[in-house]
Amino acid sequence: MFELDGHSVVVTGAGTGIGRGIVRAMATAGASIVLAGRTPATLEESAAEAREIGADCLVVPTDVTSPPDLDNLVEVTVKEHGRIWSWVNNAGSARDEDVGPLIDLSEAGWDNVVDLNLKWTFFACQAAARSMATTGGGSIINISSRSGGAPNPNTGQYGAAKAGLDNLTMTMAVEWGHLGIRVNAVAPGVVLTEDNSQRMTPSRTRRQIETIPLQRLGTPDDIGPLCVYLASKESAWQTGTITQINGGSPLPIGYLTYLHHKNADLG
Repeated sequence: MFELDGHSVVVTGAGTGIGRGIVRAMATAGASIVLAGRTPATLEESAAEAREIGADCLVVPTDVTSPPDLDNLVEVTVKEHGRIWSWVNNAGSARDEDVGPLIDLSEAGWDNVVDLNLKWTFFACQAAARSMATTGGGSIINISSRSGGAPNPNTGQYGAAKAGLDNLTMTMAVEWGHLGIRVNAVAPGVVLTEDNSQRMTPSRTRRQIETIPLQRLGTPDDIGPLCVYLASKESAWQTGTITQINGGSPLPIGYLTYLHHKNADLG
């Protein structure tokens, strides 16, 4: 069950964090993995972990905001494996410099976040779908965020982009279903990674954990198995879904932090 032997899986943003966890899970399930991302060194580290598990890995340095890079990623994967069985869109984030109130948000601050998390994720989906349509279909998995369905103070453009991605996921599922292409999204809560661990102060961590019934933050290895399921034949009748995986807490950490500081200011 949930075996991916003989399946080629593309993972973007595969070098660190959630992407690296997804690569480990795909490797454990027997997939052949094409790792894409901007930083060759971290991609090679992630691939080395997967190879130790026994996976066939191919590293393809890729900037997902570059159409020629996306075309190359498709071309190399098809040349190496014959087809794309699954494609995981994990590339996406908001940088520290993108954080701030909406009333001060610049056009560049909007574009930086929305382009990466919505515009280019869509065109990655499109590139995957055009290839899958010629080979009998496949599974596209978008890594969204709990922030797409809740207020997201101080990174409102990130929440808006993820909300747009959720809607696109459902629409792509409808438009591409007759091609045998399934499109689903995974919406994690707070997952502790190399990138965000420095920002998780003890007080911030405590506020979040207090809202989580399972009483801990997520890890990259909590997200990977769900992606394996969505890539596998066991999910063959599932498309257009947005699956929350957050330990039981619907509250984004930015929302809690914002209220904490505003209430303290109003004191």
